[in-house]
Parts: sequence; structure tokens; C-alpha cells
Amino acid sequence: MIWRHLGRLIRPLIRWGSLVALTVFSLAACSLVEIEDAPLTTFEPAGPFAERIDAVFWQVFWIAVVIFVVVEGGILLIVLLFRDREGRKEPRQIHGNNKLEITWTIIPALILTVIAVPTIQGVFDLTECGDDAMPVEIIGHQWWFEYRYPDHGIESASVLAMPIDQEVCAYMTSADVLHNYWVPHLMGKRYLVPGQETTLRLQADDPAEYWGHCAEFCGLSHSLMRARVVSMTQTDFDAWVAAQQQYAVPPAPESPAEAGLKVFQEQGCTQCHTVDYGPDHQGTNLVADEFFNGPNLTHFASRNVFAGAILPREGQSWSDGLREWLANPPKVKPGSFMPNLDLTHQEIEDLVAWLDTLK
Repeated sequence: MIWRHLGRLIRPLIRWGSLVALTVFSLAACSLVEIEDAPLTTFEPAGPFAERIDAVFWQVFWIAVVIFVVVEGGILLIVLLFRDREGRKEPRQIHGNNKLEITWTIIPALILTVIAVPTIQGVFDLTECGDDAMPVEIIGHQWWFEYRYPDHGIESASVLAMPIDQEVCAYMTSADVLHNYWVPHLMGKRYLVPGQETTLRLQADDPAEYWGHCAEFCGLSHSLMRARVVSMTQTDFDAWVAAQQQYAVPPAPESPAEAGLKVFQEQGCTQCHTVDYGPDHQGTNLVADEFFNGPNLTHFASRNVFAGAILPREGQSWSDGLREWLANPPKVKPGSFMPNLDLTHQEIEDLVAWLDTLK
């Protein structure tokens, strides 16, 4: 009688469970088809270190598939073969079996060992940089990423430039709260911890642009803290480095750009932002206070995104996003440390003209 009631309960569960499982696998398959439209996908590794992570994932995935098929298949087989039938006697009840219990303890332990070995190896391999790696310092701020190239004397923001087929060793820390740097096409996640330095290796195989994001909740505008990585040939990277090492060009006298520079100085923007015009223009150089560290603007116009990589450039002219940002930064990025300065329309236009000279 008990088995008959259990059978009535189990049959609909099996039907609905099969339907749910089929739906989940179908949705997963559909998501793989749309990979090219998913900038943060982990299913298209674009470098050897991302491929290492991908290989471990698929190894664990197929082991899990085999376990699922064996366990669920065994359950279904037992239910079908030993379901209650008319005239069948109640089977002998068994309580405990040492051999079975030892078996299903040892087998999972062996499976976990098989999974753990490549996982642990990968963790160490992805964080121990090679001797020929190019160092890049990545510093997390609320809510943008700063990039420093110690071998080249370059400071930038929002966009990480790197040559293809060259290992990059990222030395990461945070200037304020806990962040997590993640560019899934190239690398795994890594915490940026205030007062500590963590490392991670990344490398790109082909010239391309990749999106990343802060993967640890870090405040009001966490969702607006993006990262952009541009990989290029060694020749293009050398040209980029040479351009970034140049000083900013002072604006022409009595031009809208010069008026914008004056607005920038009068509004106290130099408390947070640095613009390096070089030793020949000592009176013009703008050096930020170390306590208030905002993005270095010396080559601001050479970047294709700004404001924490959330606002893009459109062609060779600034989009309305820059004007919107200057008009009211906290409206664009809630909690922004850059205040609303109540700038006039003309002041904003002059600032845009000046910022466009910083290439």
C-alpha cells in the first residue's frame, strides 16, 4: 500500500523534473548560440590563461554530467524496475550496508581529488608571473580603474592597452574599498584589496577589444564600474606607448580650449586631476593632490571610453555623454566624488574643447 502511494507521488515528479531539466538545457544551448552578443561571456577565451580556466571548467562540467546521468539514471531505473505491482510481495527491508557506505564515500573522494588537482595547479599557474611578463599596475577606485605602466612611465584610466602574444602581469590593489577585476575573455577574477597587492596573468592572442567589470559590490555605482582592454600588435603598442609618453599640448591663445583650461583651473579640478604639459610649461602643469586621486587627464582624448568606461566616444567628436557628465556627474554615476559644479552651457562647451586637445 505504501509503495503504491509513493508511486503515485513519484510519477508526476519525474515528469515535471524531466520537463524542467529539458528546459534548462535548452536555455543553456540558446545562450551559447548568442555568445557573440555577450561581452562578458566566459565561453570564448581569447588568451592562454583564459583557456586554462576554460579547460578546467569543461573538465568539471563533464565529470558532473557523468555523475548526474549515473545517479539520476539509477534512481529512475530503481523506480521503474521495483515499482509496486499487483500481487507483488513487500520486499525485504535492509537497514545499513557497510560495503555500500564505504564505496559511496571513497568514489566521491576520488572524484573530488581528480577535480582538485588541475584546479589547484591552475590557481598557482595563473598568479605566478613569468620573468618576461610586462608589468601593469591596476588600481581600483570608486568607480573606475587606473592603469600604470612602470616600465614605460605611463598612467591611464578606463582602458588597458596591451600587445598581443605578450604576457602581462597585473599587480592589483585598491585605493578605497574591496574591488574585483574581471575580463572573462582574458583572465579570471581577482580581488583588489586595500593595502595589499595581488597578481594575475593575462594575455591576448589577437588584436581586439574586450569588456570587463568590477565583480565585487563596491558601493552605489558598482554596476557602472567597467573595464576595457584593447589588445594590439607590438608595432601598434609601441606607437601607443610613444604617444602616451608625450606631454600634453597647451591650447592655442584666446581659443575656446584655452577658456576651457581656465574654467578647469578656476573650478578647482586640479585637486583631483593631473595634466602634464612638460618641463617647458611649469606654470601650466596641473598636479592633483595625492589625497584626491582622480583619473590622469594628460591623454584623455586618446581613450575611446571615459567615466569608468561607461560613456563612449563617437567617431572623432565627443558624444553628448561628455556634456551630460560635466553638467551633473552624480546624475550619471550616483555617488560620484566629482561634484555638480553648476557649470554654464558655455563653460561646458569650453571644457569639451579643451579636453579634446588632450590626445
